[in-house]
Amino acid sequence: MTGHRFDRPEVDAFTRTYWDAAAEGRLLIRRCGACGRAHHYPREFCPHCWSEDVTWETASGRATLYTWSVVHRNDLPPFPDRVPYVAAVVELAEGPRMMTEIVEAGESSSAALASGGAGLSGGAELVVAFREGVPVFTRAPEPPGAPVLPGCRRSRGRRCNHPLLAPSSAHGRPVSGNHGFEWDPWPPYVTSL
Repeated sequence: MTGHRFDRPEVDAFTRTYWDAAAEGRLLIRRCGACGRAHHYPREFCPHCWSEDVTWETASGRATLYTWSVVHRNDLPPFPDRVPYVAAVVELAEGPRMMTEIVEAGESSSAALASGGAGLSGGAELVVAFREGVPVFTRAPEPPGAPVLPGCRRSRGRRCNHPLLAPSSAHGRPVSGNHGFEWDPWPPYVTSL
């Protein structure tokens, strides 16, 4: 098994399009022509409606962090040189979820992120990056001059995850599009809808 890597599957005739695009810095997903839903990992049929009318589509590269774990030991190549690292599931802006690794911007590994307590939170905004032709994700850059919500140290233009300030089905509605950092307490004093 010399030279085998466990961070990407064997490339076959069907997945070659995906891996060639990743080598060029593009993340591809599949979209169904019958039901319109996107999916990932690449399949020749739609996992939602079983239609074979699926096509490749370039994803926006934007995602939110769904869940993650800091991995401290992995003996399979090429992971021993990367530990600790952040293994994650992200939800792409187009809808599908995918497994990946979270890295610091400009870094080739997530060791600094993982050893620093991760500093990650569910719902954190991410963008795709590529390492050796494999999609990984990094935190989205903060817009210059982004407002900071009172009592929420890490919101700076991203969706606030503070339990008292974050949107929920019980309170609040966005007042400025999809920005997620301004919330109007509507209707006031409602504890459940």
